[in-house]
Amino acid sequence: MTHVTAQTGAEDSLAPVLPSSPAQEERAARFIEVRGLEKTFAGDGAPVQALRGLDLVVPEGSFLGVMGQSGSGKSTFLAVLGGLSHPSAGEVRVDGIDLYGLPGERLADFRREYLGFVFQSFNLVPYLTALENVLLPLAVKRMPAAEKRARAIEVLGRVGLADRSRHLPGKLSGGEQERVAIARALVNDPPLLLADEPTGALDSETTTEVMELFAELHREGNTIVMVTHNLEIRRYFDRTVVLKDGRLEGGPPAGEAG
Repeated sequence: MTHVTAQTGAEDSLAPVLPSSPAQEERAARFIEVRGLEKTFAGDGAPVQALRGLDLVVPEGSFLGVMGQSGSGKSTFLAVLGGLSHPSAGEVRVDGIDLYGLPGERLADFRREYLGFVFQSFNLVPYLTALENVLLPLAVKRMPAAEKRARAIEVLGRVGLADRSRHLPGKLSGGEQERVAIARALVNDPPLLLADEPTGALDSETTTEVMELFAELHREGNTIVMVTHNLEIRRYFDRTVVLKDGRLEGGPPAGEAG
């Protein structure tokens, strides 16, 4: 899938158009572009510099793994990439859109149209069924309720949970809850999936099941950026970068690692 913007003024439209030119092919090759990215938090006393001058280009359709120890800046990087935390300096572009050049409402539109988030803690609403949780991102969509429901059921079936749609999160296993979270991220058909330690709370067998699902999504053309400290899953990535003390150290392709 390719979502690109019309070149009118300051990103006047987030509506997708079909790729048809060398310029759009170049945009796909630089689907994510990060330049001079810095993020500093006000600490108790001295400021804490979480990101220090990151530069990165990610082509459309990539499965990028971002690795590093706790405190290296991985989750901060993902939050900035997802339009959730303004950088202190630098630029983030996704599909040619300057995220932090957008006004607040437009940035919210970008997140809704372009991004699917998957979190380690699942972030499911405990009193809603699996189906109702997946329906949440469609609440602001202008489409018939029956169509929304059909779409949610479709993506639950895609992650293997068609028969668990009426279950509350508390009645689902950790792996099933993660699959519901993935279905919720997919329901808007976003071109970019961001995953923050999605296997951190899972056992090894369930981790493999979830990563095989992400691998299938990657084969279907989705662009995925996944933050993890789990070395065992790096084989699923087609590229791996390493953050250390807020700096990007790079890393070998997954097939050449270790």
